[in-house]
Amino acid sequence: MIIRGDEPEQIRLIKKLYKPGNYFMQGNEAVAYGAIFAGCRFYAGYPITPSSEIAETMARELPKLGGYYLQMEDEIGSIAAMVGASWTGLKVMTATAGPGFSLMQENLGYAVMTETPLVLVDVQRSGPSTGQATKGAQGDFFQARWGTHGDHPIVAVSPTSGQDAFWETIRAFNIAEKLRTPVLVLFDGVLAHTRELVKIPDVEEVEITYRKLPRNEEEARLPFGDPHGDGVPPMPLFGHGYFTHVTGSTHKENGLRDVYTPEVHDRLVRRLHRKIEQNRHVYEKYEEYFTDDAEILVVSWGVTARPALGAVLKAREEGIKAGLFVPKTVHPFPGEQMRALGKKVRAVLVPEMNLGQMILEVQRYVNDDVLLKGVNKIGGVPLTVKEILREIRGVA
Repeated sequence: MIIRGDEPEQIRLIKKLYKPGNYFMQGNEAVAYGAIFAGCRFYAGYPITPSSEIAETMARELPKLGGYYLQMEDEIGSIAAMVGASWTGLKVMTATAGPGFSLMQENLGYAVMTETPLVLVDVQRSGPSTGQATKGAQGDFFQARWGTHGDHPIVAVSPTSGQDAFWETIRAFNIAEKLRTPVLVLFDGVLAHTRELVKIPDVEEVEITYRKLPRNEEEARLPFGDPHGDGVPPMPLFGHGYFTHVTGSTHKENGLRDVYTPEVHDRLVRRLHRKIEQNRHVYEKYEEYFTDDAEILVVSWGVTARPALGAVLKAREEGIKAGLFVPKTVHPFPGEQMRALGKKVRAVLVPEMNLGQMILEVQRYVNDDVLLKGVNKIGGVPLTVKEILREIRGVA
């Protein structure tokens, strides 16, 4: 495990505080412990249902590790504090829900433009507006991708269980550090408040990534990174003696503003996109079940992937050749794999707790001769195995 500067002491503390074993905990708690094991030592947030237990857990645990917890005046201040803390070298996280996620969008765009690694957990709840404050949903799929303005890349992962939340939070930190970018964790109110078995590993079993730092002044002045490498520039931290200019405005290769020259803006924004696209191996992840011979493919994500798998298993028992595709990284969407699977099946069903969002991404990669149908449910109650199975039978 790598936590820059004091790795041996941090490992000793984690070994002392968190014994490996099986624990019964909420999904929100699993997210918090995943962040701690990933090396997060700064959390700034504002309490909002159904994410508040993440903040409560971080407030209790971070001081034990020499970390920092700040309850800010609102969600705008929360993500602003995270950006500042990240530039001092700390790994940082915040958690919120739909209304708070809306308030964070401006500074999320700032983090993209300034290439600031951070992890933002959105525990989705029913909307629009205040909606059903205590109920889960999956209505923020496109808010995650396009919530902030302008042309920008974004990476978002989506866990399917409490155990998955632990590991996907760690993965989110690793992606953020490796690519110097904000990473979103699209969780939901159902999994957040579900208590289930979560296995906590020995800390030395956890593979951790830390951001690339400049080795000299020359590297610190090359925000464009190595053109022959991964395209990710080293991060010259505040307080380390480098001349560091950080701005959300369009800037030149030396980091200084140039908001007038079209070519400067073009080079900068295209590089931000290219940095993400050419490193798909860092973040792309999906799971497949029974797709080798599937004639009906179910595509689902997050909390709905669990009853979807149950429905596929039941369908198989009935002789229906159903399979399941679960994107674990939902943005950028694993389109090429979706395209390959779409060529093999007669029908695609997309269950989700909204009125049809991921299905629009699926539609981009499925031929017109394939039946494509959404299985949608809102109101704060998750889809069931029975409901999804009924749709599979209907298509079959």
